[in-house]
Amino acid sequence: MSDNDFEFFDGEDDEYRTRRGSPRRSRGDGRGPAGGRGSGGRRSAGRRTRRRRRRGGSGRWIAPLLAVLVLAVVVGGGGYYGYQWVRGVFHVPDFTGPGSGDVVVTIKSGDTTTDIGNSLAKLGVVASAKAFTQAADAEGKDGSFQPGQYRVRKGMAAAGVVPLLDPDKRLQTTVTIKEGWRLKQILPELAKKTGIKLAEFEKAAKNGRALGLPSYAGGRLEGYAFPATYQIEPGKTATDVLSAMVQRYKHAADELDLESSAKQVRLTPAQIMILASIVQAEAGSVEDMGKISRVIYNRMAKNPPMKLEMDSTVMYALGKFGLAATHKETATQSPYNTYYVTGFPQGPIGNPGEDAIKAALNPTPGNWIYFVTVDPKTGTTKFTHDYAQHQQWVREFNRATGGG
Repeated sequence: MSDNDFEFFDGEDDEYRTRRGSPRRSRGDGRGPAGGRGSGGRRSAGRRTRRRRRRGGSGRWIAPLLAVLVLAVVVGGGGYYGYQWVRGVFHVPDFTGPGSGDVVVTIKSGDTTTDIGNSLAKLGVVASAKAFTQAADAEGKDGSFQPGQYRVRKGMAAAGVVPLLDPDKRLQTTVTIKEGWRLKQILPELAKKTGIKLAEFEKAAKNGRALGLPSYAGGRLEGYAFPATYQIEPGKTATDVLSAMVQRYKHAADELDLESSAKQVRLTPAQIMILASIVQAEAGSVEDMGKISRVIYNRMAKNPPMKLEMDSTVMYALGKFGLAATHKETATQSPYNTYYVTGFPQGPIGNPGEDAIKAALNPTPGNWIYFVTVDPKTGTTKFTHDYAQHQQWVREFNRATGGG
């Protein structure tokens, strides 16, 4: 190769070419300058090399192309599953419509909104707990649900479930226990309203420890089944119901500071409750309660103490109801008959309300020793310290009632 002829690398096909001058020509004998085959043979080899190298160059693009295709498939598939994941995150399953059938759901004390949602979803009421929690939050009800049982339906839209869990819609039975009622009146009423057997209430009433009675009750429920209106939820037992009444009594006793107040009038808490039960049974009105309480205090303060001689205690001893006992009935030998025993009867003769307990702790000032309800229809009661006046009013009572 002359000084004016040189070869260079071409990046396209990686072959040598002559930059200057014409291609080398073969000599007349067909041989090249080096005595081998002419340049035509070299060009043939060059073409073969060029074809091989071009094939190799095309192969270099196959792998990247396949990678792109695979990536497209992966991205496409990932996009689908990614969409499903996003859909699962942002799309909350929820039913539509009012649902059907009846389902009772129980909200327990301490349940969170999520707990409630999980229970509803498990029962098939809502499609998902998330749908319920979102609906509760939208209604401003998150954290405001109250324990109890509620009636809902299966397959409901979550937004429709929230108002059905309002505390006013709890499944419960309303039972009103009147002031002064005895257990023999209370227990049948509870059995009738709740559907719990009377025998179960009678059995529960004897288990003072299970009911949480105060120690001074002596294990007896009479006097401590506080009269009030109770909301009793389904599933409650006889013990549950009676325990609630005892707890209501304890609440009232705490508000009145019963134990300390009893000491101030030199009585025990048990005696206060006995006194209150008599006041409740004898009084024709709340206004008379303090006066009747004073009569009892005044009689017990006598030296020697006077018998209380309350007809209500005779009626209790006999298991009867009425305002006046006959002379024969007053002779009944019972620890509850205050014509027979001096001082308080053995225990309360009923279940007094708060007004009667207050009267027992705070008797109205006065010197009365006697009282007579002269008109049972109106409850008009007269008080005196004079025995002759008392006898006159007794005759007035007998005329009003047709007694002898």
